[in-house]
Amino acid sequence: MGQVTTLALRGVLVALLAGSVFVQAVMVPLIGADLEESGSELAYPRAAYLVVLVLGIVTVQVVLVCVWRLVTMVRRGTVFSHAAFRYVDVVIWAIAAAAVLLSAFGYMLAPGEAVAPGVVLLIGGVIVAVLGVALIVLVLRMLLAQAVARDVEAARLEAELQGVI
Repeated sequence: MGQVTTLALRGVLVALLAGSVFVQAVMVPLIGADLEESGSELAYPRAAYLVVLVLGIVTVQVVLVCVWRLVTMVRRGTVFSHAAFRYVDVVIWAIAAAAVLLSAFGYMLAPGEAVAPGVVLLIGGVIVAVLGVALIVLVLRMLLAQAVARDVEAARLEAELQGVI
């Protein structure tokens, strides 16, 4: 990965992280106030919706931090090591947690007349997409495992060859 690409990716990660902090600090309280003022007929207390929203944002932030660490490892040339698995595993679990939170959100919106049934169906589609992303990252983890195994094998063969020479 080139230096320009790494720098561009880090810029995107910083922008996304700043945006997510803004949403947590400013938008979530505004949404909470709007839910309170509107007196909408939600099936659950408004705090439940806000907790799901904040936890969902936290899952995104966890993924962003892990990707930052992986980009750092790429820049240093150490991404093909066992240390990278920790970050990839955290990304997979964070994405799975986001799917669970979306399921809870859809479940909370389903009863009553507060939202149209199509909205709940759309959330179900997003859940399938998020789970698909988790599966893609899992496949990429398997590819990383193969690359690390090949790298270890190549180092072992090189050491044997040096012993022969």
